[in-house]
Amino acid sequence: MRHQFTALSDEQLLRQCAVDTYRASGPGGQKRNKTDSAVRLRHRPSGLQVIAEESRSQHENKQRALRRLRQRMYLLLREAFPPTAPEAIALLREIAQHRLKLGQRDARYWPTAGLVLDALAAYQGHLAATAQALGISTGQLVRFLADNDKLWQQANHIRQQFALHRLHFPS
Repeated sequence: MRHQFTALSDEQLLRQCAVDTYRASGPGGQKRNKTDSAVRLRHRPSGLQVIAEESRSQHENKQRALRRLRQRMYLLLREAFPPTAPEAIALLREIAQHRLKLGQRDARYWPTAGLVLDALAAYQGHLAATAQALGISTGQLVRFLADNDKLWQQANHIRQQFALHRLHFPS
């Protein structure tokens, strides 16, 4: 399900959204209160919603909102594991080869995060089984999850669905 949305171009994804623009409140001087530069996207098929209001430019905020929508899709929408889509299978091979050593600015980061969470859900939140399915060590899996607060929270949410204890942040 997620793949059908994340594979879309920005224009295609935007067509699936209700777009609201409004005046953002807060600091920014007089100009901020005169333009409808803040953007809220509501993705109709998934029900996900994001906002962006940092910039005084509506265009920049729309781009930020689209990026956030894709990230939220990777975080919250689960797909079957093991994957059947060729891109996901290639990503799975890459995970095993590179051992999840990706920076958050890498374009592969969020697709990888989605695949890791898909595996965690498929293996009912069990870290060792998930790591084995991904071809990595449990320590590498925990370090990858701990690298991003939202990813860590979602991993704990998945574990709670299967009545497993919450992961404690590694020290």
